[in-house]
Amino acid sequence: MTRPSLQPISRSPLYEQVAERLREFIDAQQLKPGDRLMPERELAERLGVSRTSVRQALTALRVSGLVDVRHGEGVFLVRSPRDLIPSLASEIVGSEVDHPMIWEVREAIEVQAARLAARRRTAADLDAMRSALDLMETAIAGGEDGIVEDRRFHRAIVEAAHNPLLQQLTEQLTDVIDRTSEASLTLAGRPPISLESHRAIFGAIERRDEAAAAEAMRQHVMISGQRVVEAAAERQA
Repeated sequence: MTRPSLQPISRSPLYEQVAERLREFIDAQQLKPGDRLMPERELAERLGVSRTSVRQALTALRVSGLVDVRHGEGVFLVRSPRDLIPSLASEIVGSEVDHPMIWEVREAIEVQAARLAARRRTAADLDAMRSALDLMETAIAGGEDGIVEDRRFHRAIVEAAHNPLLQQLTEQLTDVIDRTSEASLTLAGRPPISLESHRAIFGAIERRDEAAAAEAMRQHVMISGQRVVEAAAERQA
């Protein structure tokens, strides 16, 4: 019987990457609640990482409600990764756009999307991003805020990640992501700054520089969030 495949992690063994691989593996193998994952030692060997990284990843998955770690028995799937999305999304969507939690979630999702896009993007993906940037530049030059074009760019990056689960999660959060983008781009002077940030992100993705793409996206989302939170505080003062 052929064992299910797990792709080795070629870079530094960070537990976030291990957790991502395990979620992908669970989804790809269509494991069901109650199914037991392979032992920790075997997971470490198959992924090419330390048992410590695997243990940390499993702890993260346990906290998120995906698995149950039973000492002496093993690790068991509690629910499908897809089942986590609606409950998480419903908690986030009801929050205000200046709530730091929303921007933290955006950072987590979009930084990973940019990293994966740099790894997996196709020529068609680059064309979609480039088109969105061109349209955003034209809109801003015409005195508009470029909100629609901004959304096209960010969604093109998520599609370029070629991760169906990530795309599904982003779709669940479309409303809140759109509201946060609008809150940022309607601030005075933000559209041109956002466009330049987008160009930096695109350049890194085009070069297939995963670290640079992730960092450029992190800075973009973090600074956008800070400006929205600061503007809200000023209005309340």
